[in-house]
Amino acid sequence: MKYHDALRYLYGLVDYEKRRIERYTPEEFRLDRVVTLLEKLGNPHHRYPKLHIAGTKGKGSVAAILAAVAQAGGQRVGLYTSPHLHTYRERMQIDRVPIAREQMAALVAEIQPVVESVPQLTIFEVNTALAFCYFAQEEVDLAVIEVGLGGRLDATNVITPLVSVITSLSLDHTYLLGNTLAEIAGEKAGIIKPGVPVISAPQRRESWRVLAEVAQKQHASFTLVGRDWHWSAGRRSLTSQTISVTQAAGPSALAGEYQLALLGDFQQENAATAIAALATLREQGHAWITRETVRAGLAQVTWPGRMEVLSRRPPLIVDCAHNPYSARMLVQSLQKWFPETRWVLIYGASNDKDIRGMLAALLPISEHLIVTRSYHPRAASPYSLADQCVALGKGAEIAINPARALEQVQPHLKPGVGILATGSIFLVAEIQTSWAAENHLSLPRADWDGDEEWHP
Repeated sequence: MKYHDALRYLYGLVDYEKRRIERYTPEEFRLDRVVTLLEKLGNPHHRYPKLHIAGTKGKGSVAAILAAVAQAGGQRVGLYTSPHLHTYRERMQIDRVPIAREQMAALVAEIQPVVESVPQLTIFEVNTALAFCYFAQEEVDLAVIEVGLGGRLDATNVITPLVSVITSLSLDHTYLLGNTLAEIAGEKAGIIKPGVPVISAPQRRESWRVLAEVAQKQHASFTLVGRDWHWSAGRRSLTSQTISVTQAAGPSALAGEYQLALLGDFQQENAATAIAALATLREQGHAWITRETVRAGLAQVTWPGRMEVLSRRPPLIVDCAHNPYSARMLVQSLQKWFPETRWVLIYGASNDKDIRGMLAALLPISEHLIVTRSYHPRAASPYSLADQCVALGKGAEIAINPARALEQVQPHLKPGVGILATGSIFLVAEIQTSWAAENHLSLPRADWDGDEEWHP
């Protein structure tokens, strides 16, 4: 099997990332399918310790920070996240290197007969099993596992981690997870296991009360950042920022000032959440976690597409904000990092998102607006986006795709005006690709590069 054959096989499975899911129920998302598949594969996820991260916003960043610190501590670290920016291989990495094409193809070929013996498996369920097998084959010391959707019924929720982390919760996927923060918190709290410590990012009261109640029922300790751990912002630049972290209960070996290589106020919260989780792991006896390894990990962590500065002159910022809360946090951070800048906004989003809410947050800082769509099947049409902009009192220019949007930006640039591309991870990926091509920068090799039979 070649890499392209492996991709075709995977994409032939049920893919909830590319169509709207009608129900988030045990009948639709059956963990027994995943359990059966993993048992037939020899339960590879039992062969290494794991960390589990759920949340609405920030779970990928927290996962990346935890992986970076573990790597700085000399651990061989598996990282499983979704979706990807440029290549499917990004979803499963070891020491931040995506799985090789040949290895992924061989792994798909190896497990294909087993997959076909378990009816109705989805692409995410199979991909989760692939990652677990890959990490077992490569004998990782630790695997950092990000939840795909929700938590309770997610395919990753077959693991028993050392620590469960729940990042910031806000309204997203409401038609599946619930219309209130309490309902969403209930779904995310599904990852809490008996006796496994829980670390939560700061939450609104209705969220953290649900998380704390579930943790109590599971006899799991509950740490709430913002109450049990605190942080304060320090210096900021276009390459990093400093934060100071303290523990409310008293001195901690991990308290102190750190340089963080991720930008944005929201990353301060994510870093504090990761440090709280690391402190809990240290209490479990993981001696590789020291202030020095935390300092090295935070200073070198990367997580592309999150308030990422592609250009300084003019400023070109890409961010994967995909709901109103994350859009508001992005605006708040831009006003601090670029206080005198107005923005030409390139916007595109999936049609199942709260587009009006996102636009309401972004339009006040926008000098001009260009709406477009990514290649993704769920991307909203530019015409429908333009209509929503008009309804909010702002006209919008239409671009047929993100590459064309970058061209259409040019006449609107002047001193004090930058470019902001946001709305979805798929839009960000295409903007990055176009910018890299224009400026002779390197990105991971595209999945279908070299496949003469593939016609997108």
